[in-house]
Amino acid sequence: MAALSSQFYISHKLIKSRHLLPISCTMQQPSQSNIKVVINGAAKEIGRAAVIAVTKARGMELAGAVDSHLVGEDIGKLCDMEEPLEIPIINDLTMVLGSISQSKATGVVVDFTDPSSVYDNVKQATAFGMNSIVYVPRIKIETVSALSAFCEKASMGCLVAPTLSMGSILLQQAAIQASFHYNNVEVVESRPHATDFPSSDAVQIANNLSSIGQIYNREDISTEIKARGQVIGEDGVRVHSLVLPGLPSSTTVYFSGPGEVYSIKHDITDVQCLMPGLLLAIRRVNRLKSLVYGLEKLV
Repeated sequence: MAALSSQFYISHKLIKSRHLLPISCTMQQPSQSNIKVVINGAAKEIGRAAVIAVTKARGMELAGAVDSHLVGEDIGKLCDMEEPLEIPIINDLTMVLGSISQSKATGVVVDFTDPSSVYDNVKQATAFGMNSIVYVPRIKIETVSALSAFCEKASMGCLVAPTLSMGSILLQQAAIQASFHYNNVEVVESRPHATDFPSSDAVQIANNLSSIGQIYNREDISTEIKARGQVIGEDGVRVHSLVLPGLPSSTTVYFSGPGEVYSIKHDITDVQCLMPGLLLAIRRVNRLKSLVYGLEKLV
């Protein structure tokens, strides 16, 4: 009898534990409402950083890695993660989008590719009912205008972000506030490589300052700008680019008035600085029904 009691007791505990375990697991499993994220340009440095950030973020999951390089490689291994993600890099965006659309899940495509393919990529994402985030340096204003008209007609959201850095956005906002109090301004940036100057950050800052209607540097507005510098817009905002190997990626806005100089500086030391802005954009782009230019409009 004692043996039977003991066996009953153990069986009873097992039944209880089996009854409770699924309840606990159900609460911890990824929700069906998780945002399915596709990284297009996943093999790039920023793409790999985005894969890691999305994998660790709550409320979203990596659903696909697209790139024309390293096709077939497990994206988890490529990102030096502890375990493979069992998500191979493929070079067919349509195939990934099709598999997500069949699951009827909310999806977002993050585009890190190049200006020539952005329009077609956003059209493909829209065709499968997914919104897009575009972070592509040197995207042409004509492409942005065409995308804006397309998204407006399709009632789909798209964020075109000149920067994903929160620090850069805060610098832009501070510069706009300062522009109402100073008449002289110059933007000086440093970059380790000369492939992208003036940078999209510097151009965005200059365009924001020009759009206010202020005329800057009146005393020497006709001075010819030489070397790595140019005037942005017609309001006298000058941008200078310093390019030397080993320099950090840095942007400084200098303002001056009678008897004082006011400067705002932002340094980027690692691509990781773009990830908080990217995750914010992923969470908010699905609220949009048209194209928005600039992450600062979603902050």
